[in-house]
Amino acid sequence: MGTDKRARQKEQSRSRAEAARKEALTTARKRRFVNLGLLGAVLVVVIGVLVIVGQDDDKAADKSSSTTTTAAAGATGASGATGATGSTTTTSMLSGATPCPEADGSSPEVKKFSEAPPTCIDEAKHYTAQVSTSMGDFTIQLDPTKAPKTVNNFVVLARYHYFDGLVFHRIVPDFVIQGGDPLGTGSGGPGYQIEDELPQASDYKPYSVAMANSGPNTNGSQFFVVLSEDGAKGLTAAVGGEAKYSLFGTVTEGMDVVDTIGKVEVSGDTPSTLVTMTSVTITES
Repeated sequence: MGTDKRARQKEQSRSRAEAARKEALTTARKRRFVNLGLLGAVLVVVIGVLVIVGQDDDKAADKSSSTTTTAAAGATGASGATGATGSTTTTSMLSGATPCPEADGSSPEVKKFSEAPPTCIDEAKHYTAQVSTSMGDFTIQLDPTKAPKTVNNFVVLARYHYFDGLVFHRIVPDFVIQGGDPLGTGSGGPGYQIEDELPQASDYKPYSVAMANSGPNTNGSQFFVVLSEDGAKGLTAAVGGEAKYSLFGTVTEGMDVVDTIGKVEVSGDTPSTLVTMTSVTITES
C-alpha cells in the first residue's frame, strides 16, 4: 500500500508540473500576441504620420511653383551699422525670369525670386506707396526720375506682396527705421541684387527713404526711413561724407506714424514690440 501511495503522489506531482508548464506556455503565447498587436498599432501610427508629413511636403511644393533660387542678397544696413490688396494666392518662390506683376494687385505673393525684375514701370508716371503697418499708415512718394531701377524694384516687390507681413527689424531712435527683410534678422533678401543709384550726400533729409546694403551694388529688398536731421547727417558722416545708399523716395504723409515707430522700445537696435507691414500698395498716375 505504501508503494501505491508513493506512486500516486509522484503521478499527481507530474500532473501538477505538466499543468503549470502548459499554463506558462499559454501565458507566454498571450503576451506575444499582445506585444505583436501593440507593435502593429505603433507601426500604423508611424506610417500614418509619415503619410501626413509627405502630404504636407507635397502641398508645400505645390505652393512654391518652380523653386530654383539664387543666394539671398546679404543686405544688412545703412550707415555702416544698418546693415496691395486683392491677392488670395501665395507663391513662396518664383523661378526663371521674373515677369512684371499685375498693376491691380492680383498677382500672387512671392517671397523669393531667381532673377531681378525687368523694367515694369513707366518713368514718365508718378508712383506712390502706401505702407500700412500695425501702428498706422504712411505714404512714400517714389522718385523714378532719380532712381528708376530702385523704384522699379520696390514697385515690383510691392505688387508681388513681398512686403506683406514683414517687420521693421531694426529701429535706431533719431536715426532710422529699417524693414523689408523676409527673415526679420537683417540678413535676408529677395534672392537677387541690383546696382546702386546714389544721390548727392546732401540729398538725404528727414523722412528720406533709401536702400540698405552690405556694400556697393548689393541692394535687395531692405529699405530704411531717415528719422531726423541728425540721422540724415549720420548717413554720410560715418563714411567720409559720401552717399552710400540709393535714395528712391520721401515720406509725404503719415510722418507721425514714422515717428511713433521710431520711438518703439528697443534692445540695442532690435524692437521689443514687433511693428509689422500689413501691406504696401502702389498707386500710379
